[in-house]
Amino acid sequence: MARFSVRFLGCKVSQADAMLIRDALRDAGHVETAAERAEVHVVNTCALTLEAERKSRQQVNRAARVATRTFVTGCAANLNRDQFTGDGVTVVTGSADRVALEIAVELGAQPALGCHDDARPSGRTRAFVKVQNGCDQHCAFCIIPTTRGVAESRPRGAILRDARRRLGEGHAELVLTGINIGTWRDQAGHGGLAELIRTVGAMAGLERLRISSIEPGDVTPRLMAAMAETPTVACHMHIPLQSGDPAVLVDMGRSYTIDRYLQSVEWARQAIPALNVTTDVIVGFPTEDDTAFARTLDVVDAVRFGKVHVFPYSPRPGTRAAALGDGVSPTDKDARSRELRDRSDRLGFARRRERVGSRDVVLVEKLLDDGTATGYGSDYTRFVIPATERGRLVAVVADGVVGEHLRGIPIEQA
Repeated sequence: MARFSVRFLGCKVSQADAMLIRDALRDAGHVETAAERAEVHVVNTCALTLEAERKSRQQVNRAARVATRTFVTGCAANLNRDQFTGDGVTVVTGSADRVALEIAVELGAQPALGCHDDARPSGRTRAFVKVQNGCDQHCAFCIIPTTRGVAESRPRGAILRDARRRLGEGHAELVLTGINIGTWRDQAGHGGLAELIRTVGAMAGLERLRISSIEPGDVTPRLMAAMAETPTVACHMHIPLQSGDPAVLVDMGRSYTIDRYLQSVEWARQAIPALNVTTDVIVGFPTEDDTAFARTLDVVDAVRFGKVHVFPYSPRPGTRAAALGDGVSPTDKDARSRELRDRSDRLGFARRRERVGSRDVVLVEKLLDDGTATGYGSDYTRFVIPATERGRLVAVVADGVVGEHLRGIPIEQA
């Protein structure tokens, strides 16, 4: 029986992968504990950028200095396993399900021993349930198809098993996640993501269901009907834009037009009028000039996003876009990023101000020293409320704007 610790870098999918590994080791009888007490460390790496790879190597080196055995997996390991070396370091590549099993077998499966006094709970108020892996889109700037392979749906039974497990652990909110979740298909031929949302959304014990980032082309009236008709579904969608310029979208290898993007948002808001739509934008792509960037600003204003996540472009070796160089100066990238973040801040503030007086349910995530707590509402607006039990869902009335938060008054106190 080994004491182990699992850490991850990168996206929600990496976090979901880490949870699968944690499950496999605990089911094999090993004990999860704090990193400083674990003799076995598992590091799930990221390769989205060169900086992410550097941080992954740093985490592995730190783990190898204190652990008897260190297992390295994830995107950076899949991309270049030779960058992770050292005494006691084992690189395990492939899908998370296969990796989890391989690590468990490598450590030696023990009889399940039940609950241990020093076992750590997940420590999270929401849980991620992975529905698929990989991507077939091959966007020019993205390394993910190389690190994770083609789009592959997880079996429906495995997804429902994971969801039941998370609910049994006390998570009231689940997030369906994957590299390209809109491509999920039931291998038995019983439907796609819309049907999965209906099924998971109706599970006993579930209070709230979210879906992670979804491509514009996968937002359809059928999907939106499933979301609107499932009471547990959150009032939020993250739909990546990347650029508001048609020519830049083509150069990026994106699979939609601006008109199709706007149609996706229209379908989404027709189905759920109060929906908060957030997005990603890459600033300073090699073929983006001032005019192209201005078109992006126009689309951002037209959609009225609740939040824009801004990513200054940096060339990623191994991608098609790397051949385009890095033609936008750091000065221009910085200026455009500041302008877009300022636009995002203003739109976010306007949405929060419009929400004053409305009701929401807040999942309490963090307790603060001043006697308050913070957490997210259904539409992914962050609230500050009077301190209460972490992990609790609290019905509130939005009473005012406090910076990037809404101030929530529990309805039972209002």
